[in-house]
Amino acid sequence: MIILILFVYFLGEVAAKSLSLPIPGNIMGMIFLFIFLVTGIIKLEKIEDAAKSILGNLAFLFIPAGVGLMNYFGIISNYVAQILFIVVLTTFIVMSFTGLTVQFVSKRMEATSAKKNKNKEATVSLERGE
Repeated sequence: MIILILFVYFLGEVAAKSLSLPIPGNIMGMIFLFIFLVTGIIKLEKIEDAAKSILGNLAFLFIPAGVGLMNYFGIISNYVAQILFIVVLTTFIVMSFTGLTVQFVSKRMEATSAKKNKNKEATVSLERGE
């Protein structure tokens, strides 16, 4: 139901404008959608097909942004080196933090799994009377 997704987006836009928040309306809409999904107000099954359709055609949603950039090419061309530097730097930062996060979560999962196995072995040995 794409209407439901659009309604949540609209709700985010209204909230951002009426509360004069420094957060864009589309981000507020994503936050609302996340909250609604976690709390069960909106069921994933209701929006799953529409979300898959949007994700399947995601490349088309970047066309307006690309056209907008072309309109300001004269201004942007003066800052190509700075823009490339920022893109490379932020890509490195995101990749680093993603790697660190994956390592942290992996270690936590291994520790939890080892703890469960140890508890299971202790329970089995107690049941045997060892």
